[in-house]
Amino acid sequence: MKDLTVRLRAAAIHLGISVIVASAAAWLVFAVWYPYPYREISGGRELFTLIVMVDVILGPLMTLIIFNRAKPRKELVRDLAVVGVIQLAGLGYGLWTVHAARPVHLVFEFDRFRAVHAVDVPEELLPNAPAGLGDLPWTGPTLLAVRPFANQQERVDVTVAALQGLHVGARPELWQPYEVATHRVVAAAKPASLLKERFPAQAQEIAAALAAAGVPAEQIAYLPLVARRTVWTVLLNNKTGQILGYLPLDSF
Repeated sequence: MKDLTVRLRAAAIHLGISVIVASAAAWLVFAVWYPYPYREISGGRELFTLIVMVDVILGPLMTLIIFNRAKPRKELVRDLAVVGVIQLAGLGYGLWTVHAARPVHLVFEFDRFRAVHAVDVPEELLPNAPAGLGDLPWTGPTLLAVRPFANQQERVDVTVAALQGLHVGARPELWQPYEVATHRVVAAAKPASLLKERFPAQAQEIAAALAAAGVPAEQIAYLPLVARRTVWTVLLNNKTGQILGYLPLDSF
């Protein structure tokens, strides 16, 4: 019984350390790489939670199994060090995976927004991006737009590539600063008042989002936001194109 108590105490200490490390990793993921709403629409929450839960549970469980005061001190330290290395390696791999899948840009695509992730952008195409737009940021998505097609052949080529899985918004050669395209954003957007008609069951949630936007309701428009696994709605200022908020509604 005493041996079990010692093992449980060691595992509890290990669990506490694991939770602290996991909390720091969670801040990095959800405050930096996947800020709202990307933690919801880009799959970051589920992926990170799965990795961390396995890591946080596995390390203390291994400590519970191997911890034994009867072992020579050198051997015990070695065993615990091996557990720590395995646990850190697992967490490191998990963070690398989450980082590789992180959202890098929110791109306006003619009649919608698209959340573009690092894995969506072919690395070999990045040199084709306009000057200053070829980076994949580490500190959360930036706002971009897709320029108009140069000619009909480019339209056909891009459309064929999109049908094969390379979305328009993930093509660096088509990127341009969002500010250049705000007039097209405003022209494509629809009055936010239509949302209550389309989604009467969510009228209260819509009203709350419109009230929180900080501008008069008649000055708010919307466009769909296409993400990795779902479609949301972006609320916009219908005069400036400024993004005012998001709603978990498929507004296509």
